[in-house]
Amino acid sequence: MCFSPTASFVSAAAIATIGVATLRHVREPRTFLFAATPMLFALHQFTEGLVWLGLQGRIGPIGRDHAAFLFTMYAQGLLPFLMPLAVTLLEPAGWRHRVMIGLTAIGAVAAAWDSYGLIFLPSRVFVDHNSIAYRNEMTGSLTISLLYIFATCGALLLSRYRVVRWYGVINVIALTIVQIVKAETFASVWCFYAALMSMILYWQFSRGEGLDAFAPIPWLRSRLEPDRF
Repeated sequence: MCFSPTASFVSAAAIATIGVATLRHVREPRTFLFAATPMLFALHQFTEGLVWLGLQGRIGPIGRDHAAFLFTMYAQGLLPFLMPLAVTLLEPAGWRHRVMIGLTAIGAVAAAWDSYGLIFLPSRVFVDHNSIAYRNEMTGSLTISLLYIFATCGALLLSRYRVVRWYGVINVIALTIVQIVKAETFASVWCFYAALMSMILYWQFSRGEGLDAFAPIPWLRSRLEPDRF
């Protein structure tokens, strides 16, 4: 997160607490990955706290570089695949599910591209305007970035479940704002806000058991069965 290691560690602890509480409400295996989102973001914030310590010289360069690799690998090498996959697992059979499978495949392409760059090409990490900037020759590709956004936000916005759609809308808004205001440290700042927003998932899972906790958007209330087209 921007500002300091303390902010990263405190936010990680708070989000992890919400993450554990969210996982306690999981009743169906196919909801597990989506419910694990807060916990994964908490671990993500914790690794950036370690990056901060490395940049401040409080841990060695090897520890700093490993922490930076873990942070960017999740943000760029896993998230564009995991997010659409989590939403796809929630979705009943039907045309939305089939489109989401395609979006997951697109996310997998973006994830594979970024993972290759992070593993085989050198990366830089440094402080820029009170936030952490991560630079890698391959992960900065505009085409891959667009595929990343299309896969992750597209799957969220396509969902029949209201809370998933709202999570997608809020993420798009946050992504746009961060790109305008903090483009130079986009990965760090946007992932922090995505982590905070993932706490709405606890509220949703705590409303009820299993997929019944996910109220469908109004015009789909009469179509709880899998789509027929």
